[in-house]
Amino acid sequence: MDPKELKRIRIAKRIAQELPDGALVNLGIGMPTLVGNHIPPGRTIILQSENGFTGLGPAPEKGKENPSIVNAGGQPVTIIPGGAFFDSAMSFAIIRGGHVDYTVLGALEVDMEGNLASYMIPGKMVPGMGGAMDLVAGARNVIIAMEHVNKNGAPKILKKCTLPLTAVGEVDLIVTDMAFIRVTKKGLVLEEIAEDTTVEEVIKATEAPLHVAGRMGKF
Repeated sequence: MDPKELKRIRIAKRIAQELPDGALVNLGIGMPTLVGNHIPPGRTIILQSENGFTGLGPAPEKGKENPSIVNAGGQPVTIIPGGAFFDSAMSFAIIRGGHVDYTVLGALEVDMEGNLASYMIPGKMVPGMGGAMDLVAGARNVIIAMEHVNKNGAPKILKKCTLPLTAVGEVDLIVTDMAFIRVTKKGLVLEEIAEDTTVEEVIKATEAPLHVAGRMGKF
């Protein structure tokens, strides 16, 4: 498997472990959708897709895709027993009403204050921030799933976001291919690192200052 894809799966697996039994969770477009394939056995997580259903299941076997059942990114998925379909108005009523326990989103930048920039790509035409604005404001917990640095090797976790913000102070956790970082009132706390990296490498790849936890875990 491609090393980049293995890193994406590592991020998805670690986030899946963080989701408590019984939680209602929204998965954003892109890397976050992989989380649905790695829910720990025996744990009941209800996944909500903003295009209009709850009960999102893992990706179907090749050849068994149903073109009518896709996630918000248009990728084929399954629906578990007890799942339900509804229109976009109901979907966003669930989100805006504060009924989503966790949302998992990608990001272009996150900063030490928990600010999020996720929609404006320099030099490219974009339609706007879309449902991310509603999700980060409505969900009780916001988890960011992203690579630690951008394509040019520059840090994505900054002292202050430079791109237009999607949300202010809403991010709770940042999970990257290098680290598991919690956003707290005292700043960013590095709690875990990837098994193939070091604390020093994570600090070097992060612009924002990190408080290193006394007991460092690995994933």
